[in-house]
Amino acid sequence: MPPEQAIMWAWLAWVLSWLAAAPWSKRTAKRAGSGSELAHSLVTSVGLFLLFSSANPSAAWAPATWRFDAAALQLWSPPDVIGWGLTAAAILGFGVCWWARLHLGPLWSGRVMRKEDHRVVETGPYVLVRHPIYTGLIMASVATALLKGSVLNLAGAVLVIAGLWMKARLEERFLRSELGPDAYGTYAARVPMLVPRPPRRN
Repeated sequence: MPPEQAIMWAWLAWVLSWLAAAPWSKRTAKRAGSGSELAHSLVTSVGLFLLFSSANPSAAWAPATWRFDAAALQLWSPPDVIGWGLTAAAILGFGVCWWARLHLGPLWSGRVMRKEDHRVVETGPYVLVRHPIYTGLIMASVATALLKGSVLNLAGAVLVIAGLWMKARLEERFLRSELGPDAYGTYAARVPMLVPRPPRRN
């Protein structure tokens, strides 16, 4: 099995396991509203489409007027040793997602909302970043784009990162209003959003 196929199987395994765990969640107390989530959902969806697309001009879905020079869009094809390293990085990203999911427990939700008895979780990966699930997905997306190696895939990874950043900002505004600026603001001042800080030297 080549690395590019293996990384797609890793994505599929993560998606199926994530969907299977969706019922493990508390009842919703309040939603942010579908309108407020439209922008980040659109950006992320386009990003995922490009991330998993192929720079193949003979693709069955592509009308003749859309066809392009695949060689011009394909920037590199990494050797297998690098490809397997990138696949391992993606799997590590999915591991971070699950680490965070387990620490959230029934407070997890796929949309921006407040669950019953909602609180700020500050254990496990939430000590390192405020949105470790998004950090894990960014790791997997970047690894996938680098492995596939085309302009389309890299553009997709950039859009996925932008969409997740937009969702993180929306979540934080919502949680500050719902939980109070002190409860979430103190945590946000101490812990970075998506990228862990290097340890401080004494």
